[in-house]
Order: sequence, then C-alpha cells, then structure tokens
Amino acid sequence: MPEKSPLELDLRELSRAITERRWSARDVIEASLSRVATLDRDLHAFCTLDDTAMAQAEDIDRRLGAGLPVGALAGVPVAVKDLICTKDLRTTFGSRIYADFVPEQDDIVVERLKAAGAIIVGKTNTSEFGYGGIGHNHVFPTTRNPWNTALTPGGSSAGSAAAVAARMVPLALGSDGGGSIRIPASLSGVFGMKPSWGRVPLFPGCRDERYPGQSGWESLEHIGPLTRTAADAALALSVISGPSSLDRHSIPSQAEAWILKDLGTMKGARIAYTSDLGFAVVDPEVRAAFEDAIKQLERVIGSVECAYPAVGNTEGLLDTLVALETDRAGLKAMASDRGIKLDGWIGSILDRTWSADQFTAALMERKRIANITAQFMGEFDFLLTPSTATGAFAADTYGPVEIAGRSLPPSAWVPFSALANFTGLPAASVPIGFTADGRPIGLQIMGRHLDDRGVLSLSAVIEMLFQHDRWPGSPL
Repeated sequence: MPEKSPLELDLRELSRAITERRWSARDVIEASLSRVATLDRDLHAFCTLDDTAMAQAEDIDRRLGAGLPVGALAGVPVAVKDLICTKDLRTTFGSRIYADFVPEQDDIVVERLKAAGAIIVGKTNTSEFGYGGIGHNHVFPTTRNPWNTALTPGGSSAGSAAAVAARMVPLALGSDGGGSIRIPASLSGVFGMKPSWGRVPLFPGCRDERYPGQSGWESLEHIGPLTRTAADAALALSVISGPSSLDRHSIPSQAEAWILKDLGTMKGARIAYTSDLGFAVVDPEVRAAFEDAIKQLERVIGSVECAYPAVGNTEGLLDTLVALETDRAGLKAMASDRGIKLDGWIGSILDRTWSADQFTAALMERKRIANITAQFMGEFDFLLTPSTATGAFAADTYGPVEIAGRSLPPSAWVPFSALANFTGLPAASVPIGFTADGRPIGLQIMGRHLDDRGVLSLSAVIEMLFQHDRWPGSPL
C-alpha cells in the first residue's frame, strides 16, 4: 500500500489507484469517514452520513477482486448537496419543513454516480432550499470555512465546497441557480463548474411538483461538480451529463466534450475581461489578484481585451425570477400545516405581493440580457471576471458590512455569477491566490453557448499558472 493518504490524490488519480488495486475502496472510504469525524465537528460540512458507505466499498473491492467491470469512479468517496435527492438517505433541503424527509428515488445524477461505482458518503449542508449565498439554515449548524472557521465558505453549496477544500472527499455535487457552485468554490479555494443549462439533467430536483421548495428555479438551476481541478470536474461531468427522458430540458453530451484542450490549442482564444462589469464595487485585494491573473494569462495565451456585455446590475431580476419559479402557495401551505415560519430570502419571497406585470417585465428583461450577452459572446470565446467581489466574511451573516470602504447591501458581494444562469452559459470558478490574511480568491470564466469543454480547458491553463499545494485542515 502507498505510504501517503489516498485523500492526497486528485479524483482522477484516486479512481485509477482504486481500479488498479493500489488502494482498496474500503481503505479509501475509511480514510474519508475518519477525516469527516476529525474535522467536521468544527466545519459542519456534512449534515447526514450514509451508514452503508463501508458496505458499498466492500462490494466494490469484491467486484475488483473477481475481475468484474466497475465504473469510472469505482470506490471514490463523493458528497452530495442536501438539495439533491438520495434514495433512502435523508434529504432535508435545509428546511424544517422537510427535516425528516427520506426520498423514494435518487436524483438522476446520483443514479449515475452510483452506476459509475462512486460511494456517497453523505449529504452536505446548504442554505434553506438554496435561497442564499451562505450555508445557514435552521436544521443544522452553519457550515464554516476550512481556511478560517470564523468565516463562511460561501453558498448555497457550502458543505460541498468545505468538504472538498478540507479534503474529506475529492468530489462533491453542488447546485447553482445564481452562483451557488461558483461562489463557495471561490471563497473555499476549490474548482467549481456550472455546466451549460441542460447539460446535466435534474429530476426530481426542480422538476417534481409534489415537493414545494425543492421544485423551483427550473429555468435557472444547474447541477455541477466541486473538485480540486478542472480535469477532475471533467471526469465527473463525463459521468453525470447527458440527456434523460425525465428532464425535458436536458441536452446531449459527447465523450470528447470532456477531453481538455492543451495550451497550444487554447492560444489565440478571444478573451474579454472586466473587474467590475461596469458597476460592481470590488475589494482592492480581489481586484489586484484578478488583474495580475489577467496579465499572466496574456503572457501565455495571447492578447486579451477589457470588454463586457452592458447588461447592468441584475440583482433585482434574480429576485423576481426566483419568486416566479417558486411554488409559493405550496410552501405557504406546508409551513402553515407544520406551524413553521420561513424567514430569510425565502421568507421575503413568500411575504411579498407580486404582480403579473412584475413577472412579465422580468421575463422581458431576461430576454434583453440574453440577447446582449449572445451578441457579445459572438465576438469573444470567454468572459473573465472575479468570481466574487470580496473574499470570505463572517459566518452567520449574509454579506460583508462594507466593500472597498463603502457600505453596500448584503448581496452586493456577488455581482458576477447570475449572468451565466440567466443565459444558461457554462461558467466556472478557478482559484488564483489568497488575500494577505489567507482567504482564497477565485476567477470566473464564462464561455460561449455549450462550450463546456472550452471553459474547462481555459480553467486548466489558469490552474497551471497558479498551482499551489496549500490546503486547509489537519495534516493527512
């Protein structure tokens, strides 16, 4: 057996090591669960563990020993966000309304992970129904950032990002309706990918009308991976992508889509960048790290241009579209039946009175934004921005008190991410460094329509420029 911990290996390396029987699946899962036991008392990344994980690992080892075929992720420990249904494993959606809910079926992505031999070690914490950019709810303790437990890891895929950053697992699934994969990836110092809309099918999540709260955000929501590298995300996407008859929005996926292009192929790509989209207030350290990354990228890939689609601040639009796609009547009825008062963002969505004119105006505004962005991306292959306007801030708050010395609304720290949800374009967050006090900084890449491969490939180029071996948490 190799001397170093299997959790030091990236996803691709680990899956190969298990298949080649250099590590047993049992040993890998045991190492993962041991690390969860050691670190998660402080981090609260996981909210429910699967007590069948070890038995699943032993089955993988038996299959490998018998020479039977196994999948691409055989024996690999994986975490799944608590908004994604897992058969016979509690799924709360971060809400007291569903505190004891145990789904009767897996979401499509979970089925595909299991078919590939992956072992679900547990569910990861989220904000209630995913409404919010942090990992806070009233069911479980707030998730903490592995780099500094006084801070948030971002959200709403908070637990998934923290689990990967703390090297409890090499892969976690998140969901992203306005940045909820890319935001925590940035604040936690990991790679996070929101694929093209429809690339990864969803069901029952966002599609099953029987479950108010879970069924919502249909035209905005994406499921994608949080990993340590773009190559690992490509491997995960090769497993979970592709059409399903249960998701009428799902689209085809070809094997070559997940084979990354090399640096030579990427040279000459048409790259636009902006540090503020023309309106955002950005922390000086974040801005400086982003601008340095642009300079370094230009040296290896060719010229870049400061340009952006003039869509303006879209914060209010996201709020209205989310309200439009939320089963407000169903949630109100369930909350009333259980004597529960929903608060936070979801509470404000339910309490406000919305008009048909507000909703139709939002739909027309979304079309305007999509059209402007499509025209812009006709001239460029990629648009680069900071992933967030600031680094991690105090846990249990909704945003920093101020940015760059200015008092701003709590949501002003996430001005860059929703554009990719409105348009359905692929987008990822790549780590590019740290603030002076050690908080991770991410760079966002948004690609052209259906160019997931391009986004992953450019991400790998940027990773090459910013390789680091710093990881939080106790030594492995």
